[in-house]
Amino acid sequence: MSDTTFDYIVIGGGTAGALVANRLSADTPVRVLLIEAGRRDDYHWIHIPVGYLYCIGNPRTDWLYQTEPDAGLNGRALRYPRGKTLGGSSSINGMIYMRGQSRDYDQWAELTGDDAWRWSEVLPAFKKHEDHYLGADEMHGAGGEWRVEKQRLRWDILDAFALAAQQAGIPASADFNRGSNEGVGYFQVNQKNGWRWNTAKAFLRPTCYGRPNFELWTGAQVTRLITESMPDGRRRCTGAQVWDGHEMVTARATQEVILCAGSIGSPQILQLSGIGPADLLREHGIDVLLDAPGVGANLQDHLQIRAVYKIQDAPTLNVLASTLVGKARIGMEYLLRRTGPMSMAPSQLGAFTRSSPEREWPNLQYHVQPLSLEAFGDPLHSFPAFTASVCNLNPTSRGSVRIRSPRFEDAPAIAPNYLSTDEDRKVAADSLRVTRRIAAQPALERYRPEEWKPGVQYQSDEELARLAGDIATTIFHPVGTTKMGHDNDPMAVLDAHLRVRGVAGLRVVDAGAMPTITSGNTNSPTLMMAEKAAGWIRARE
Repeated sequence: MSDTTFDYIVIGGGTAGALVANRLSADTPVRVLLIEAGRRDDYHWIHIPVGYLYCIGNPRTDWLYQTEPDAGLNGRALRYPRGKTLGGSSSINGMIYMRGQSRDYDQWAELTGDDAWRWSEVLPAFKKHEDHYLGADEMHGAGGEWRVEKQRLRWDILDAFALAAQQAGIPASADFNRGSNEGVGYFQVNQKNGWRWNTAKAFLRPTCYGRPNFELWTGAQVTRLITESMPDGRRRCTGAQVWDGHEMVTARATQEVILCAGSIGSPQILQLSGIGPADLLREHGIDVLLDAPGVGANLQDHLQIRAVYKIQDAPTLNVLASTLVGKARIGMEYLLRRTGPMSMAPSQLGAFTRSSPEREWPNLQYHVQPLSLEAFGDPLHSFPAFTASVCNLNPTSRGSVRIRSPRFEDAPAIAPNYLSTDEDRKVAADSLRVTRRIAAQPALERYRPEEWKPGVQYQSDEELARLAGDIATTIFHPVGTTKMGHDNDPMAVLDAHLRVRGVAGLRVVDAGAMPTITSGNTNSPTLMMAEKAAGWIRARE
């Protein structure tokens, strides 16, 4: 930390921050500082695909957040994993490459008043950094930093589920990333030759590490942003205060500060800096620099309802990993071939469909797994089983992220407010009925599936919605807490180019900027947003 003045400061070395730092430091006269609160991504379990089991809930790689007790979950609180290491959540997530649906981005264009967010305009940004295993075509890119591959294993029970889904009216799909993701098929993943491919590998190593104009601080947590008054009465962000574990350091930016700390971290830093809901800031004795009620509001997440089916006469991970011999075989297969269960994403098979026939677009996503457990991080069950997790892609429930104190060390209060609307409860009940319809198809009959959770005794909308509250959990997709929007939207924290309204020299570039959640996994849409933002920053737009 010999020099603390830079052209650009990027806060957060995760999904968005790694790409933004890469793009900005490509201009050699420009000095870029990347600040990451976690450590380098040199922990071996980050890179072995099944290692998410050892990274989630591990203080080496996870912020260890918990939600507030949630009425929609019948008073339960949830573990809320967020990556705390280089690569951020791309170092601990499910590695699924998913863009969402074209209508998601057309809706963003309407909500922001900017056609730059339409599907036709974001597709080139997705393709720019993509390296698809099948090569380039009108929908995919090749040669970029973000590797996309097919999975390196299959399961008989998942093949049978896919066929059952087709028998239930869901078409087969070989690619969920062409604008309409309706169908059933195996997910494509962000892996390379059987290893996890995180954004630190893709965008920082080796490129940025070899650039003399790039500097990286790890183990360095931003405690607040520094702003100064301008002659026109507005504020300008000129840097950040950083705790390096030993002392407080001030880093200065002559051009911009780009906040990429994620949907939990970014609103927390803004609120600690005096940018947020005035009543909340005063409650904690923080001077109100900008009354921005949207900071920390509009939290959206995908809540997955994990239906578990006991089966017979099919290998599942529950059985294969139940003995020392089985575990040794799994380890040897990965060591020799980079295939098998150690190479697998948490979910291998996916499906997108409608909760009811009148839905215009698919509003459900399935993550189907040849295993079962109470929650990720818990032991596998002792019986053979598969899990069909289903989530409402477009929830209407909204939650919040609010600081608990003026101390940067204290985690914020995370209140997702799951299942807090009638529509979300209805979709939850209907989604369990869709799962049952698939499980009853002839393709699965030979495995004699028996619904273990939630249980066939529950049938009514009220019963199923209540049971969803008992068994549902987050799928780790928080977005929307610093949303972009129209100038006339008082809850829009950002303009359409992700600049913080009322504070010059400051942008938020992460999933918090999404006005509405995408119809699928949120990691790659966040990368797309970072790609577009980097272009605007370099062009000073």
